[in-house]
Amino acid sequence: MAEAFLKIEHLKKYFKSQDFSLISPNLQIKAVDDISFTVEKSETLGIVGESGCGKSTVARLILRLIEPTDGKVLYNGRDLLLLNNEQMRKIRSELQIVFQDPYSSLNPRMRVFDIISEPIRNHGGYSRSSIKERVNELLNQVGLDTDYASRYPHEFSGGQRQRIGIARAISVNPKLIICDEAVSALDVSVQSQTLNLFRDLQDKYGFTYIFISHGLNVIKYMSNHILVMYLGKIMEFATKESIFASQTHPYTQALFSAVPNTDRHTRKQRIVLDGDIPSPINPPAGCRFRSRCWLRQELCDHNEPLLREVGAKHYVACHLSGK
Repeated sequence: MAEAFLKIEHLKKYFKSQDFSLISPNLQIKAVDDISFTVEKSETLGIVGESGCGKSTVARLILRLIEPTDGKVLYNGRDLLLLNNEQMRKIRSELQIVFQDPYSSLNPRMRVFDIISEPIRNHGGYSRSSIKERVNELLNQVGLDTDYASRYPHEFSGGQRQRIGIARAISVNPKLIICDEAVSALDVSVQSQTLNLFRDLQDKYGFTYIFISHGLNVIKYMSNHILVMYLGKIMEFATKESIFASQTHPYTQALFSAVPNTDRHTRKQRIVLDGDIPSPINPPAGCRFRSRCWLRQELCDHNEPLLREVGAKHYVACHLSGK
């Protein structure tokens, strides 16, 4: 655990609630509430959960696009949260992100050459004469023609734009790439091509990925480990093989039951959760999932479950699971 490539310790992010600022100025939205996990080098961690569970906030905290309320982000043993702006700027080339929307993540006023070369110019390492060669190399690596460098983003399809975004992300030879719903805005056939590209680049360069997605089929294809979040907390954390073979937490079981069954010889029962997700301003005491859990007992109302190991490298935050 101490030698992990990326180690998150007790990470928290509380936002002040604007809706109730006049009534109660100290009211806070607990977007991420004391989570810890690790990511191994050259592997992929998949993060899943319903909208609003804190997945994207975790990504932005790791990259320090927003500042955390508390916790540690240990990257190669170095706490990123202790770095000043100049120190953080030097390390940003190693930490990149591919955003969800390929339409809004690219500057419509910039040509493709400028979009891809901008991080290269900002972080240095290439002479002016070699930047063009580097951009052409990157376009080839993501499956685009070098002639596209002179065009604008509006001239491309969604899949092509996302490839441009990927080329921009890998242009400075990063070590960690966070993919925040990077294929959810693409057609299914284009999703498959883009995921294959991500895997090919990982095989070639040894990138470490954090893959955030609603699609469990995407997570299954890409991930080595899977982390399940609910209302700012981790519910389950395990290897892909372990969690797909046996979902231990009731919330994980409900998520996985929604995946279409492709085996006509087996029948799978769909678990429909009652009620809405509670407000992160005032989450339930005890287990946060208890208000929607069909296994709820009195113990769940008062005591918050901690992550505990119920199998080999399989952790779950539930009083009842694994017993």
